[in-house]
Amino acid sequence: MGNDDTIFALSSGHGKSGVAVIRISGNDLDEFAKKIIGRPPVPRHAYFTNLRDKDGEIIDQCVVIYFAAPHSFTGTDIIEIQSHGAMAVVSKIFRFLHESKMRIAMPGEFSKRAFYNGKMDLSDVDGLVALLDAQTEKQRIAALKSMMGGDSDIYAEWRNQMLKISAYAAAMTDYDADDLPGNIDTTIYENIKQLYTAVSAALKRYSTSRAITCGINVAIVGETNVGKSSLFNRIVGSARAIVSDIPGTTRDVVSATMDINGYLVNVSDTAGIRDTMDTVERIGIERTNSEIDNADIVIHVITPNDSQIQIKPGEILVVNKSDTITNHTISGAIYTSAKTGDGITELMSILGKHINKIAGGGESVLMINARTYDLVKTAADELKNAMDKSNGDYDILSEHIRYAADAIGKILGVISTDEVLDMTFSQLCLGK
Repeated sequence: MGNDDTIFALSSGHGKSGVAVIRISGNDLDEFAKKIIGRPPVPRHAYFTNLRDKDGEIIDQCVVIYFAAPHSFTGTDIIEIQSHGAMAVVSKIFRFLHESKMRIAMPGEFSKRAFYNGKMDLSDVDGLVALLDAQTEKQRIAALKSMMGGDSDIYAEWRNQMLKISAYAAAMTDYDADDLPGNIDTTIYENIKQLYTAVSAALKRYSTSRAITCGINVAIVGETNVGKSSLFNRIVGSARAIVSDIPGTTRDVVSATMDINGYLVNVSDTAGIRDTMDTVERIGIERTNSEIDNADIVIHVITPNDSQIQIKPGEILVVNKSDTITNHTISGAIYTSAKTGDGITELMSILGKHINKIAGGGESVLMINARTYDLVKTAADELKNAMDKSNGDYDILSEHIRYAADAIGKILGVISTDEVLDMTFSQLCLGK
């Protein structure tokens, strides 16, 4: 399975649909395009044609577009066939393409070709992966910016600066001081400091990036029978959790995702915290504690009858069952009734403010993910080592800067391993 194979895949969604888009990538596809269109193709022109199999039988009426290399997504010739979306039609077209000496593409193989042909770097691919997974407006905006090269431009500029610093440091050891510009040593350290500040600032904004790409975790916690499940159902807008007057009904974590202010929010209803001998319930309580540890926001639910209130700093205190009382005496608490809906609007408003605070109130400069975080951190650490540990030895300083540049190069795919490439592209679906 090499890069010279002609590959194809369904680029549109699987299942019944009005239109299916089948993408073909290979070299010298103009003759095949001519064969199925019935005339020499003009690149980027749409042709309405009767697509026929090798026996001349009509498969379907299709729209065919030919993209000539290098002006295509992959940098190779590409043909897009837009057929009706019935699976029988798609299957027949697949058989026709297979009989034409083509093979099914592996996941991410189209994008891998785009990478090898210089149409994308790995940062662009990360953006594409995020865009295909986007569920909210914030995710769409961040992923699109990354896919279109916004992140790549920043990483490339950092790397170029690192290479220049490394070159200056090498010059300090290769040339006499009289042959070098004045204050070059001061300039080197000042440039490293500025670069370290920029890279460190991006790392500090990682929580914003993670909040956008992975979502914000909200855990609803409290003792048994305080109405956590009813409140959870109110918040998510559906009866996802079982509601009962029997203590310990919720024995496992029930989760749902929501779009709040454009951010993906993962809301979890947890088992009530209490002492119990029930083995299954104890497992649920252990999972509740795990959810609390992993939560970005904790909604701590009590009832008006609770006299002792023990919450941790930063938790949102909710007094549920407000329909059973007339006075709101607990300062700083949000009074709600999961039964009537009272106070839910206020709770959602407060929750939204907490989410905006976690997300930094805006967009991250970079869309840093799990793969790139460690590499950006390595670059920051090496820049700091260059300032703090070189002790005036420019050979050592140059090595630290080179390690930093290598880390950024791995983000872009300029310096990479097969393992990194395979992990990155395998996240993509067929036809991408």
